[in-house]
Amino acid sequence: MKNVLWFLLGIVGGFVAAHFLNKDPRGAEVLADIDARIDEFVERIGEAYRTEEARRSSAGDLPAA
Repeated sequence: MKNVLWFLLGIVGGFVAAHFLNKDPRGAEVLADIDARIDEFVERIGEAYRTEEARRSSAGDLPAA
């Protein structure tokens, strides 16, 4: 139970820190850069998944169960 409390406090602390960081123009720029990098990463993962799905469906492979 103690570990769950520390985990939740860490999450809340992170949101509070991000809120204060976002108020500062330089901090908002840093958060925007992080958000752009995350979006790029997610897009690459999605693209790789779609490519693999297309390869499997064209090769007639059955998905692993």
